[in-house]
Amino acid sequence: MRNISAWHVIIVVLVVVLLFGAKRLPDLAKSVGQSMKIFKHEVKDLRDDDAPATTTTATPPVAPPGVTAVGAPPAVPPTVEPQYVTPVRPTTEPTEGNAPPKA
Repeated sequence: MRNISAWHVIIVVLVVVLLFGAKRLPDLAKSVGQSMKIFKHEVKDLRDDDAPATTTTATPPVAPPGVTAVGAPPAVPPTVEPQYVTPVRPTTEPTEGNAPPKA
């Protein structure tokens, strides 16, 4: 079942010619070739992009001789939570002097 003989290849070629026609086969082969070329080029570019990223490593900055690093991290100012103020209503009843005008 796994043996592909010459007869199998001939039958496949005949089916392809019948489906696509003899005139369209060169164009089809050309477009497949161009697609493969573009695909190979993109794969190569992806590999080239990944290669420098994996070879470079981040090195910590080197302190000048005679200078020691301080072990304590810099102080961060404490965060202040916002205070919400509720509006206060006046306790006095409006009088004629400060009452809104009547319509």
